[in-house]
Amino acid sequence: MRRPILTVLLLALAFVTAGPVRAEKVPGSRHEMMLSFAPLVEQVTPAVVNIYAARMVKARTNPLLDDPFFRRFFGDSLGGRPRQQEVSSLGSGVIVAADGMVVTNNHVVADAEDIKVVLHDRREFEARIVLRDEQTDMAVLTIETGGERLPFLEFHDSDDLRVGDLVLAIGNPFGIGQTVTSGIISGLSRTRVADNGGPQSFIQTDAAINPGNSGGALVTVDGRLAGINTAIFSRSGGSHGVGFAIPANLVAAVVRGARNGTGIVRAWVGMVGQEVTSDIALNLGLDRPGGVLVADVYPGGPADRAGLQSGDVILSVGGRPVGDPVEMQFRLATRPIGGEAELEVRRRGRNVVLALPLQPAPEVPPRNLTDLKGTHPLNGATVANLSPKLAEEVGFDTLARGVVVMGIGRGTPAARFDVRPGDIIRRVNGQEITRVDGLDRLLSEVREAWAIDLQRGDRVLTVRVRRTQ
Repeated sequence: MRRPILTVLLLALAFVTAGPVRAEKVPGSRHEMMLSFAPLVEQVTPAVVNIYAARMVKARTNPLLDDPFFRRFFGDSLGGRPRQQEVSSLGSGVIVAADGMVVTNNHVVADAEDIKVVLHDRREFEARIVLRDEQTDMAVLTIETGGERLPFLEFHDSDDLRVGDLVLAIGNPFGIGQTVTSGIISGLSRTRVADNGGPQSFIQTDAAINPGNSGGALVTVDGRLAGINTAIFSRSGGSHGVGFAIPANLVAAVVRGARNGTGIVRAWVGMVGQEVTSDIALNLGLDRPGGVLVADVYPGGPADRAGLQSGDVILSVGGRPVGDPVEMQFRLATRPIGGEAELEVRRRGRNVVLALPLQPAPEVPPRNLTDLKGTHPLNGATVANLSPKLAEEVGFDTLARGVVVMGIGRGTPAARFDVRPGDIIRRVNGQEITRVDGLDRLLSEVREAWAIDLQRGDRVLTVRVRRTQ
């Protein structure tokens, strides 16, 4: 009895196993069995370069002086004054124009004094930095080719990428030479990767990315640039199949800024927004979490002129859904200044479409950078008027107002009273501070005691000083 049952099970297993297999998925000829990425690799690798960046750092000849304990008691008496030492770093880059324009990661060339670009055919060129941007971690370089046109990669529309698309990652990991790995796009719109305050929305891929791949190319099967490889998620320093790339649309926006000489000009929305969580979605009657809840609007700013109101939920920008404020910033950062962006907004149970004007953050009021001097606790502080533009530069909420501390002189009263760059001066002896000129006049008065309220993050601190006889 067991043999017929076993035969039936085997036949059933064969049927189940054979069921999903279709004839068109099986190679039907020797030519199909020999299909590979080789033609694609031959096409795109000449546009991927190696980048060698050198910088000078101070190093001590006596290793004991690296220990604060020895420096405290012996100073430099053990010898070994700091000396200049050259430190080199290795990365990758991509040629994006035939005239020699190269893109890479900012962290590859940061603080570099000498940069060399090595082409696929081993020719070396001195490179000059055209543009660096820490928030996007992008840098644009140029090399003098003597009029020779170089192979380059065209940009793929990264908004058209889908999870599951095949990609190649090309770079120079560990300095062993140009290497190609393959994989798929395993995620899009990853906004919780970097914490630099920039408009980052990364492509996630399982193509192997290792140290040295930074700045290299993530390429689609049509031979176009999908993104610039920039980071890995790893506990050991090696590839664990979770790599991230800056989308090509953002890279293209950075290149445009380098081309026209304006640099990175980001669209300013003029609002405070927050991510729509499950609880917020439930309270607002939304069927799922997602989007950006408008909490506050800057009077007269782009959001105000577009008609955005507190309580609105921004669902999409230009037809592309946004999951949080960072992704919304990314969608706006890829669009040129001067136009408009179409916003789909949920308002009191219905959807409305608004046109957001794309303009840079204004410097109103002017920053009026001032060094404070006199017999008061803020002597030695450099202060400025907060404006949307300055707030954007220093990483503050662009709706912030008041007078901000930009720097502190060493050994000054401000330094002794622990006033720090980034503090916002709110009140002096109970009087509200809104502008630098008002603060300067108030501090010029002779007083026996001072009470200065400083906002530091979410806290308000008070510096109290009484003049002694």
